Formats: sequence, structure tokens, C-alpha cells
Amino acid sequence: MPKFNLQTHLKQVHKERRTATTKKVDEAIQRLVRANENINFNSVASEAGVAKATLYNNLVLRERIDSLRQQQVNVPTKKQIQRKMNDNNKDALIDSLKRKIKRLEQENKDLRVQLKVAYADIYKKI
Repeated sequence: MPKFNLQTHLKQVHKERRTATTKKVDEAIQRLVRANENINFNSVASEAGVAKATLYNNLVLRERIDSLRQQQVNVPTKKQIQRKMNDNNKDALIDSLKRKIKRLEQENKDLRVQLKVAYADIYKKI
């Protein structure tokens, strides 16, 4: 009968738990990426169902979350994109209104000239 070695058994159990935790965290990160959610230690911990301390203590997971978080900092958020679109729309609207103002000013000028001519004709008839 083989001897039961507690130390070997505990190492094996610890290794299996570490693998399972890493798998849960990987799946949680993938879900967050697909859902276009913010990736940080809080969101990954709650999505994976693990403690934040686990993420901070595991250097591989910590570096991965940090790098993903830094990538998201460089990507504009939905609000920033919407604001930029609004700014572009505002610029186009302003340009359109400026052209309309110039056209109306020219039309107003032409009408004033026509009015002067009409007044001159009326004055000549008197």
C-alpha cells in the first residue's frame, strides 16, 4: 500500500485551485471585454468571484489587469466620442449658419438697393 504524503497532496490541491482561479479570472476578463466594460481590479474581482487580494498577489494576473486598464485609458469612452461628434456637428452647424447669414445679408443689401430705386421712381413721379 503506497504511503499518503500530505505535503504532496497539499501542493497538488493548491496548484489545482490556482489553475481554477486563473481560469475564472481569464473568463471574467473576456466577458468584460465583450461587454465593453471597464477593466480594473474591482470589476474583475466581482465578475470572477475572487478577492481583490488574490488579483494583487498573483503577479501574472496583476500585470495583465494593469496592462488592460492602461489600454482602456488610451481608448476614448462613449461620452468622449459622443462629445466629439457633437463638437463636429456644432462646427458644421456653425459653418452652415455663417453661410446663411452671408446670403441673407446680401439679399438684404440687394433689397435696400431696389427700395432706393423704387423711392427714386416714386419721387420722380411726384
